[in-house]
Amino acid sequence: MSNLSHYGDAGEVRMVDVSAKAETRRAARAHVFVRISREALEKLPQNPKGNPLEVARIAGIAAAKRTSDLIPLCHPLMLAHADVEATVEPDGVRIIASAATTAPTGVEMEALTAASVAALTVYDMLKALDKRIEIQDLYLLEKSGGKSGDFRR
Repeated sequence: MSNLSHYGDAGEVRMVDVSAKAETRRAARAHVFVRISREALEKLPQNPKGNPLEVARIAGIAAAKRTSDLIPLCHPLMLAHADVEATVEPDGVRIIASAATTAPTGVEMEALTAASVAALTVYDMLKALDKRIEIQDLYLLEKSGGKSGDFRR
């Protein structure tokens, strides 16, 4: 018998059964940084594809809602909230994604997926201006709720 929650007795991968867990409020925030040249950042307002930060925000929100379609063992969740904030800084764009729900399992993966897809969208929208864009420092900032309690980075 395995002590790992995503493995069955015979070692097969499985989705964790959360049906006996109580529904509680769960929230999470994730961070990612997109390093972009100053020259490309200066051209951000004239981007021919539109406003990269707004497109990234919408892409991240949509991705949070589809996390279980992308991560095989994630539970599908009805999100009560999803948001993405993108802030231009001297060396790039800092993205903070958040998600919340009332469910028997957490929303860390939804926040991380939102941040990841938002960062990839910024890359896609700006790749014609800067081929050296780097996506860096994807991590969970904080989470609340659930059996494991609160976490702050």
